[in-house]
Amino acid sequence: MRYMVMHKLDENQPGAFDPNPEFIERMGAYIEEAAKAGVLLVGEGLEKSSTESGRITATKGTTTITDGPFAETKELIAGFAILDVRSKGEAMEWAKRFVDLFVQSGVDVEVDVRRVFEVPEGA
Repeated sequence: MRYMVMHKLDENQPGAFDPNPEFIERMGAYIEEAAKAGVLLVGEGLEKSSTESGRITATKGTTTITDGPFAETKELIAGFAILDVRSKGEAMEWAKRFVDLFVQSGVDVEVDVRRVFEVPEGA
């Protein structure tokens, strides 16, 4: 089973998008462990919305394009990972360990764990 783990940060929170060397070291160790375990398929962090970002919104047939930075930054997607695990419980365990990295640095974070949709065989 594949799960997407997305983390959201507030761009205005100190340290959220400018991690210190200790955080980078802990994150590197976590990523290395997840990769060696064969769980991490892909993962990336994202830049602030002020760095070359845009948003495209379609509402009732009208498309609007907006350049960043975005006005509301409290729940901005800051990164993602795709995990290949045996269960939702295992995905949640890896996600909780990920959250702990932010907690250790005093940074508030929100993480969504969502199962990746897979087209049933024969469909």
